[in-house]
Amino acid sequence: MIALGRLGVDLYPLRTGVPLAEVETFGKFLGGSPANVVVAAARLGRRTALVSRTGEDPFGDYLRAELEKFGVDARWVPAVPGLPTPVTFCEIFPPDDFPLYFYRRPEAPDLRITADALDLDAIGAARVLWATGTGLSAEPSRTATLTALAHRRRAAHTVLDLDWRPMLWDEAERPDARAHYAAALAHATVAVGNLAECEQATGEREPEAAADALLAAGVTLAVVKQGPDGVLAAHRDGTRVTAPPVPVEVVNGLGAGDAFGGALCHGLLAGWPLADTIGYANAAGALVAGRLACSSAMPRAEEIEALLGGAE
Repeated sequence: MIALGRLGVDLYPLRTGVPLAEVETFGKFLGGSPANVVVAAARLGRRTALVSRTGEDPFGDYLRAELEKFGVDARWVPAVPGLPTPVTFCEIFPPDDFPLYFYRRPEAPDLRITADALDLDAIGAARVLWATGTGLSAEPSRTATLTALAHRRRAAHTVLDLDWRPMLWDEAERPDARAHYAAALAHATVAVGNLAECEQATGEREPEAAADALLAAGVTLAVVKQGPDGVLAAHRDGTRVTAPPVPVEVVNGLGAGDAFGGALCHGLLAGWPLADTIGYANAAGALVAGRLACSSAMPRAEEIEALLGGAE
């Protein structure tokens, strides 16, 4: 499995329910959605790699060391001279308020990924490629993302995480975002997004309509995350599954979607029935939502199975 895109350092308050201005101590963690997704898949025994960039600084060194510690191949994560490694702060107000503050200026190194630097042989051979909407937000990352997706020739499993974060797009680029999503969806076989992300990519927010629009855009499997209403998964063969959320006392909801993504890929690679895959991914997300960190909190298979067994 290869993921392409965002990588940075997450600085999380070690106390919840405290405004950022009053926080005195932070935990430092590997962050960035695609990075978290491959960490989650690696925790489940999958062979994973990340294509990204860092700054040429101590934070970049830390991130490469963390990737290797988590079992993620970091060979395609070089440093970019002259740019700082991104840092993200969050505030934690359970159960559903987790403001994020991104420090990605003057430019995020992961947006400097170029098409000519991609190992297309490896990307084509990977059993999963995971790309994100943030990778479409600027050049040269946009062309690199579309090149990687197109090179797969719609091989299973070519995943687009819609990952709509408007604050990471320049204002001048936002009006064209839907066209960029359409270009990416034309090469993907799986699309994953929450209701707001689906609306941005397709114009549809109602779950069934959003799933239909993603299928019409070209994917084989549309996964629509609905928060407290669970997840809708719609396959081109007509199979539709709605999985309820797994109850959990939320500590930090920021990593739940990434845990869901890693477990989703694990289930797809295992060839499980769609209902089993979505239920497993839901449980993985619930476990991380009940923990403070993201990357280091990604669950192992036995933890997911124990939660599912308890739910049953």
